[in-house]
Amino acid sequence: MSQRWNHNIHYHSRILQSVPPDAGSALDIGCGEGTLTRSLRHVVPAVTGIDLDTPSLELAREYGDDISYVHGNFLDHPLEPASYDVVTSVATLHHVDARTGLLRMRSLVRPGGVLAIVGLARPRLPQDLPREVAGVAASWAYRAVKSHWQHPSPIIWPPPVTYSEMQALATELLPGATYRRHLLFRYSILWSRPNC
Repeated sequence: MSQRWNHNIHYHSRILQSVPPDAGSALDIGCGEGTLTRSLRHVVPAVTGIDLDTPSLELAREYGDDISYVHGNFLDHPLEPASYDVVTSVATLHHVDARTGLLRMRSLVRPGGVLAIVGLARPRLPQDLPREVAGVAASWAYRAVKSHWQHPSPIIWPPPVTYSEMQALATELLPGATYRRHLLFRYSILWSRPNC
């Protein structure tokens, strides 16, 4: 297959399905070279991507679309609070303090808007060993039929926070959020900011 695929892209559809039908603006945090950002642009009229990695942003800008790409750290860049209908993040949260990152992401979501995160966390062994083994088997099966793509963005490994710690943070900071652990070494958090 000629389409790009990796563990992150595999879960892009989960994020795209969470976009409200009337969303007018989206912010993709840690956009890298813009794979998810461009997909968001198909369903949201105004999309901004922000990332610290200059080479990745240069690759994103080569597509020549109408997406606004910002070079900066989402934690302190002057982004307007509560101004986005959709805030997304894939494989970014483990690059920063998880609590600080979640609070900042939450602050950027407009009332009635959605925060959609796909992230990496650290397993607890030996408790998580069966799930990890299943993930390895599934990963190899997907790689046998898909064209695996290695993204050019910086990698941090291992993630500093465990899956259970991440779930606890999501429960504490994002009341009503849906946390789900996925087979291919990822978790997702979907949260809708109340209108009030």
